[in-house]
Amino acid sequence: MVLMSSPDILAGATFPLSSFVGHSFQIRELPGKHTGVCQGEDEVCRIASFTVNKNSDQVVVVKEGIVVDHTDSHKIAQQSASNLLSDCKELASKQLLNGGENAEDILDNLADCVKSGIAKQIESANEEITFQAHVRKNMAGLLENYTCADEGLNTTEPRDEYEWEGREVKVMIDRPASKIHVVENFITEEECMAVEAAAEPLLHDATVADGSGGSQLSDSRKAKQAGIKVHWEKEADGDLIAALSRRVYNYVNHVLPFNIQHNGQEDLMSIQYFGRGPDDEKPDRYTPHCDGDCNGLDFKPGNRMATMVMYCKIPEVGGATNFRNSGVHVKPTKYAAAFFGYIDPVTMKMDDGFTEHSGCP
Repeated sequence: MVLMSSPDILAGATFPLSSFVGHSFQIRELPGKHTGVCQGEDEVCRIASFTVNKNSDQVVVVKEGIVVDHTDSHKIAQQSASNLLSDCKELASKQLLNGGENAEDILDNLADCVKSGIAKQIESANEEITFQAHVRKNMAGLLENYTCADEGLNTTEPRDEYEWEGREVKVMIDRPASKIHVVENFITEEECMAVEAAAEPLLHDATVADGSGGSQLSDSRKAKQAGIKVHWEKEADGDLIAALSRRVYNYVNHVLPFNIQHNGQEDLMSIQYFGRGPDDEKPDRYTPHCDGDCNGLDFKPGNRMATMVMYCKIPEVGGATNFRNSGVHVKPTKYAAAFFGYIDPVTMKMDDGFTEHSGCP
């Protein structure tokens, strides 16, 4: 047992704890400074305990008598629902006692009461979520400027790690509609060379979507790009670009349960930056954007669901992929890949900005 409070916690004071799920704490009453005894039965010092759970917003209040009140987001929600139901049941009971309405009408009124109360709580929660999202995105703009300017900033620490087909996968964000992974050694040197060779005669100034199904040049994106047709008919013969593309689809289908096939999909895209840095008037970069919809609305058939960015050549400085709304910074390493999915496969709702990203100068 390790003492966590120093000095001792006094009545009316607060004490923050840094802990983990499953960590148990014991609360011990201390003898009075003047009496030298505790207030428990036979002057024995009272003891209580609590255990940290997986819920958020946990607060522990030690009440008079060393009684522990441990609340969290789940218990608060349960209590709120219980209070709402009690109020509506009280209303229904009064109607029954008055005898002015039949049972069916009273049941309808009870249902309306519950619906109205839930609607108000959901509306209040949505207002808070909207406010928090607005604050988060405003702060993210400042964060993006800082992280791209910090040349020594390394990749954000992952939340989890596992292996896929012998490759290390670092999970940066894992939300229902927002997933960001870094996959080590995803692409080989030979595949990089094949992509570069296929792209060389096709390179042109990079464009962005124009909102009507086409593309246009933009100051927000300074790079060269080339669309590379994948010759799937050569896959069985060991075509390097086809093998790479198949690996991309396999990984996407490993994360998203859609069994996406290559038929009708976009070509492989080669993006090349040529070293115009932050000191240049127009540096090579891609300002914050979303590859698919990131408005939290329903998926539109035919739109993008996920992206895989693969790194072949690494600059001496810069070139990171920054997800400013998620606080995730990916410093490129040779042959690694950054995957991000932006759809909830259960609800088919799109990401709400967590996969918005930029290509740092």
